[in-house]
Amino acid sequence: MPAGEFQEFVEVRYGDLLRTAYLLTGSQHAAEDLVQSSLLRVMRHWDRVDEPFAYVRRAMVNQRTSIWRRLRNAEVLTDDPPDRPGPDPTDQILQRRSLLAALDGLPVRMRAVLVLRYWEDLSETETAALLGISVGSVKSQASRGLARLRGVLTSDVWTRRVS
Repeated sequence: MPAGEFQEFVEVRYGDLLRTAYLLTGSQHAAEDLVQSSLLRVMRHWDRVDEPFAYVRRAMVNQRTSIWRRLRNAEVLTDDPPDRPGPDPTDQILQRRSLLAALDGLPVRMRAVLVLRYWEDLSETETAALLGISVGSVKSQASRGLARLRGVLTSDVWTRRVS
Protein backbone atom coordinates (compact mmCIF):
# COMPACT_ATOMS: atom_id res chain seq x y z
CA MET A 1 0.00 0.00 0.00
CA PRO A 2 1.50 3.39 -0.94
CA ALA A 3 2.58 5.69 1.87
CA GLY A 4 0.19 8.42 0.68
CA GLU A 5 -2.74 6.24 1.68
CA PHE A 6 -1.58 6.18 5.30
CA GLN A 7 -3.07 9.59 6.08
CA GLU A 8 -6.35 8.67 4.42
CA PHE A 9 -6.46 5.40 6.38
CA VAL A 10 -5.92 7.24 9.66
CA GLU A 11 -8.62 9.80 8.86
CA VAL A 12 -11.16 7.12 7.97
CA ARG A 13 -10.38 4.47 10.62
CA TYR A 14 -9.16 6.50 13.61
CA GLY A 15 -12.52 6.28 15.40
CA ASP A 16 -12.71 2.50 14.97
CA LEU A 17 -9.15 2.09 16.20
CA LEU A 18 -9.79 4.36 19.17
CA ARG A 19 -12.89 2.37 20.17
CA THR A 20 -10.93 -0.89 20.09
CA ALA A 21 -8.06 0.68 22.03
CA TYR A 22 -10.49 2.01 24.65
CA LEU A 23 -11.92 -1.44 25.16
CA LEU A 24 -8.43 -2.88 25.48
CA THR A 25 -7.20 -0.22 27.92
CA GLY A 26 -10.29 1.03 29.77
CA SER A 27 -9.09 4.63 29.60
CA GLN A 28 -9.59 7.32 26.98
CA HIS A 29 -6.09 8.71 27.46
CA ALA A 30 -4.41 5.31 27.38
CA ALA A 31 -6.46 4.43 24.29
CA GLU A 32 -5.30 7.55 22.45
CA ASP A 33 -1.70 6.79 23.39
CA LEU A 34 -2.07 3.17 22.25
CA VAL A 35 -3.51 4.16 18.87
CA GLN A 36 -0.87 6.83 18.28
CA SER A 37 2.07 4.63 19.22
CA SER A 38 0.69 1.72 17.18
CA LEU A 39 0.21 3.94 14.15
CA LEU A 40 3.78 5.20 14.52
CA ARG A 41 5.11 1.65 14.56
CA VAL A 42 2.97 0.59 11.61
CA MET A 43 3.84 3.69 9.57
CA ARG A 44 7.41 2.43 9.13
CA HIS A 45 6.18 -0.70 7.35
CA TRP A 46 3.18 0.81 5.60
CA ASP A 47 4.35 -0.02 2.08
CA ARG A 48 4.32 -3.75 2.95
CA VAL A 49 0.90 -3.86 4.65
CA ASP A 50 -1.85 -5.72 2.78
CA GLU A 51 -4.69 -5.50 5.32
CA PRO A 52 -4.11 -2.20 7.15
CA PHE A 53 -6.99 -2.31 9.66
CA ALA A 54 -6.19 -5.85 10.78
CA TYR A 55 -2.47 -5.05 10.88
CA VAL A 56 -2.92 -1.95 13.07
CA ARG A 57 -5.40 -3.74 15.31
CA ARG A 58 -2.93 -6.59 15.80
CA ALA A 59 -0.18 -4.05 16.57
CA MET A 60 -2.43 -2.51 19.24
CA VAL A 61 -3.16 -5.89 20.83
CA ASN A 62 0.55 -6.77 20.83
CA GLN A 63 1.55 -3.45 22.30
CA ARG A 64 -1.16 -3.59 24.98
CA THR A 65 -0.10 -7.12 25.87
CA SER A 66 3.47 -5.88 26.35
CA ILE A 67 2.22 -3.11 28.61
CA TRP A 68 0.13 -5.56 30.66
CA ARG A 69 3.16 -7.77 31.14
CA ARG A 70 5.28 -4.85 32.30
CA LEU A 71 2.62 -3.58 34.69
CA ARG A 72 1.58 -6.96 36.02
CA ASN A 73 3.19 -6.36 39.40
CA ALA A 74 3.17 -2.58 39.36
CA GLU A 75 0.84 -0.35 41.31
CA VAL A 76 -2.10 0.71 39.15
CA LEU A 77 -3.63 4.16 39.52
CA THR A 78 -7.36 4.55 39.01
CA ASP A 79 -9.65 7.38 37.99
CA ASP A 80 -11.58 7.09 41.24
CA PRO A 81 -9.89 8.50 44.34
CA PRO A 82 -10.66 6.55 47.52
CA ASP A 83 -12.46 9.48 49.16
CA ARG A 84 -15.04 9.92 46.38
CA PRO A 85 -18.49 10.63 47.84
CA GLY A 86 -20.39 7.88 46.02
CA PRO A 87 -21.15 6.17 42.75
CA ASP A 88 -22.45 8.06 39.77
CA PRO A 89 -26.27 7.99 39.81
CA THR A 90 -26.88 6.92 36.22
CA ASP A 91 -27.16 3.22 35.47
CA GLN A 92 -25.36 3.47 32.15
CA ILE A 93 -22.23 4.95 33.70
CA LEU A 94 -22.28 2.38 36.47
CA GLN A 95 -22.67 -0.43 33.98
CA ARG A 96 -19.78 0.83 31.89
CA ARG A 97 -17.53 1.19 34.91
CA SER A 98 -18.37 -2.24 36.24
CA LEU A 99 -17.92 -3.82 32.82
CA LEU A 100 -14.53 -2.16 32.32
CA ALA A 101 -13.47 -3.17 35.82
CA ALA A 102 -14.57 -6.74 35.13
CA LEU A 103 -12.70 -6.74 31.80
CA ASP A 104 -9.64 -5.35 33.57
CA GLY A 105 -9.71 -8.31 35.95
CA LEU A 106 -9.46 -10.85 33.13
CA PRO A 107 -6.18 -12.33 31.89
CA VAL A 108 -4.63 -10.60 28.88
CA ARG A 109 -5.51 -13.17 26.23
CA MET A 110 -9.05 -13.68 27.53
CA ARG A 111 -9.71 -9.94 27.47
CA ALA A 112 -8.29 -9.62 23.96
CA VAL A 113 -10.47 -12.52 22.76
CA LEU A 114 -13.63 -10.97 24.24
CA VAL A 115 -12.89 -7.51 22.84
CA LEU A 116 -12.07 -8.78 19.35
CA ARG A 117 -14.81 -11.40 19.26
CA TYR A 118 -17.74 -9.45 20.69
CA TRP A 119 -16.97 -5.73 20.41
CA GLU A 120 -15.15 -5.92 17.12
CA ASP A 121 -17.55 -8.64 15.95
CA LEU A 122 -14.80 -10.77 14.44
CA SER A 123 -15.42 -14.43 13.74
CA GLU A 124 -13.68 -17.10 15.78
CA THR A 125 -11.37 -17.77 12.83
CA GLU A 126 -10.48 -14.10 12.40
CA THR A 127 -9.88 -13.69 16.13
CA ALA A 128 -7.68 -16.78 16.21
CA ALA A 129 -5.65 -15.57 13.23
CA LEU A 130 -5.24 -12.09 14.70
CA LEU A 131 -4.05 -13.41 18.05
CA GLY A 132 -2.03 -16.30 16.64
CA ILE A 133 -3.92 -18.96 18.57
CA SER A 134 -6.19 -21.85 17.58
CA VAL A 135 -9.93 -21.52 17.01
CA GLY A 136 -10.45 -23.90 19.93
CA SER A 137 -8.50 -21.54 22.19
CA VAL A 138 -10.68 -18.65 21.06
CA LYS A 139 -13.81 -20.67 21.88
CA SER A 140 -12.58 -21.74 25.31
CA GLN A 141 -11.22 -18.28 26.21
CA ALA A 142 -14.49 -16.65 25.12
CA SER A 143 -16.58 -19.16 27.05
CA ARG A 144 -14.53 -18.81 30.22
CA GLY A 145 -14.36 -15.03 29.87
CA LEU A 146 -18.11 -14.67 29.46
CA ALA A 147 -18.68 -16.95 32.45
CA ARG A 148 -16.36 -14.80 34.56
CA LEU A 149 -18.08 -11.61 33.42
CA ARG A 150 -21.50 -13.10 34.23
CA GLY A 151 -20.24 -14.00 37.69
CA VAL A 152 -18.93 -10.53 38.35
CA LEU A 153 -21.72 -8.54 36.72
CA THR A 154 -24.65 -9.73 38.82
CA SER A 155 -25.24 -6.47 40.72
CA ASP A 156 -28.48 -4.47 40.83
CA VAL A 157 -27.25 -2.22 38.04
CA TRP A 158 -27.30 -5.13 35.58
CA THR A 159 -30.50 -6.79 36.77
CA ARG A 160 -32.65 -3.71 37.40
CA ARG A 161 -34.92 -2.50 34.60
CA VAL A 162 -34.79 1.18 33.76
CA SER A 163 -38.28 2.75 33.97
